[in-house]
Amino acid sequence: MSTSPIWRAVTRNPVSFLTSSAPWRSLGYLLSSGLLGLLSLVVLGGVVVCGLLLSVVGVGLVILAGSVLLGIPLAALERRRLRILEGPHADRPASPHRPVARPGLWPWVHTRLQESATWREFGFAMVFAVLLSVVDLALLAMAGLLVLLIVFPVQVAVASGQPEALLLTGLGIAVLPVAAYVLGAAAAAQSWFVRLMLAPKESGPTDQVVELTRSRARMADAFQAERRRIERDLHDGAQQRLVALVMTLGLAEMEFGAADPAGGKAGELISRARGEAKQALDELRDLVRGIHPQVLTDHGIGAAVSEVAVRCQVPVAVDVELAERLPTQIEATAYFFISEALTNVVKHSGAASATVRGRLTEDRLSVTVTDDGVGGAVLREAGGLQGLADRVAVVDGRLTLSSPSGGPTVLSLEIPCQHRHSVSS
Repeated sequence: MSTSPIWRAVTRNPVSFLTSSAPWRSLGYLLSSGLLGLLSLVVLGGVVVCGLLLSVVGVGLVILAGSVLLGIPLAALERRRLRILEGPHADRPASPHRPVARPGLWPWVHTRLQESATWREFGFAMVFAVLLSVVDLALLAMAGLLVLLIVFPVQVAVASGQPEALLLTGLGIAVLPVAAYVLGAAAAAQSWFVRLMLAPKESGPTDQVVELTRSRARMADAFQAERRRIERDLHDGAQQRLVALVMTLGLAEMEFGAADPAGGKAGELISRARGEAKQALDELRDLVRGIHPQVLTDHGIGAAVSEVAVRCQVPVAVDVELAERLPTQIEATAYFFISEALTNVVKHSGAASATVRGRLTEDRLSVTVTDDGVGGAVLREAGGLQGLADRVAVVDGRLTLSSPSGGPTVLSLEIPCQHRHSVSS
C-alpha cells in the first residue's frame, strides 16, 4: 500500500494533502465503489440464489459455474476504476488472464475456469459486494452527516436567530481534515486490496511467461552465436586484409624511398595511406576486443575488466573479486556493461577518476561503476543508458542509476546467476 499514489498523498505534508485533489478523488472513488458494490450484490446474489434453487434439476449447476465468470468483467472495471483514485495517467494493473488458444464461447469458458485468476476475481467480487460496499456506504454516510453538521446549524441560526448553533458548524469544519484523512486511508487500503487480488501474480508464472523466458534465452544464445561469427569474420577476413595492406604499403614506401631519397608527392601519399591503414587496423582490433576479448574467454571478467581499465583514458581503480567463473552470457553482459559505462565516463562525465567494483554473493552478480564527474546522467528513451538497460534485461539483469547534479554518478548492475561453475572446473 505504501507504493500507492493516494497513500503517498495521505502520508505527505498535511497542508499539501488537504489542498490537493486527493480527498476529492478518494470521495469519488468510495462513492462509485458503494454504488457498484450494491449493484454487484444484487446481480451476484440473484444469480447464486437462482443457481441454488435450480440445482435440483441440474440447470442450477451451470448457473453457479457461470456466476464465477461474473467476477471477470467486475475485475476489469475495478482495474480501470483505479484511475479515479490515482489519476488518469496512473498505471493500472494488467489483466492476469492468458489468451485463449481457440475462438468460441466454450474454449473461452473452459480456459477461464481453469485459471486461478478467475477464482481470485470471483472471491474479490464476493468480498466487494458483501463487505466493501457496506464499509464504503458507511463512510459515505459519515461524510454526509458531517456535511449536515456544517450546513444545518447555519440554516437554524439564520432562521431562528440563534447564533450559538454555529458552534456545531465550527465543530464540523474542525472535523473535516480528520474525515478527509479517513476517506483517503480507506480508499488507499481498498486500492491496495484491488491490486493484491486482481493484478498478475509474479510467482507461479503462466505458460505465457515461461514461453517469454524461453524466447529470451533463445535470443541471448542467438546473440552470442552471431557475436562469435562477426568476431571470427573480422579476425580472419577484414583484419588480415588490413594487415596485408599495411605491409604492402610499407614495402611500396621503402621502394619509393630507395628510388627517390628526397621523397616526392607519390611517396608522401603512400606514407599517409599506410598511416591511415594502420589506424583503421588499430580501430578494428579495438572493435574486436570490445565485442568479446580473448582474455574474457580465457581468464574471466576480472582480468578483462583490468585490461579495459588500463586502456581507459580516465584512471580506473578495479575491485572485482569473483571466486567462480560465470556463465558465458553473464560474463559477456557484465563486460559490455562495464565497457559502456567507462566509455560514458570518458565522453560525458568530466571525471578525474572512476572505480569498478564487482562481487558475487548468493547467486547474484553485483557490479558498480562510480565516477567523480559532474553528474546529471539520466535514463532517456532511445538513449545509450536505456539501450544498456535493455541489453542487461535479456539476462534478467537490473540497472540502477544515481547521478545527482555535481556527482558522483553511480551506475549499478545486478544479474541473477543460478548456474555457474568454479574456476578449477
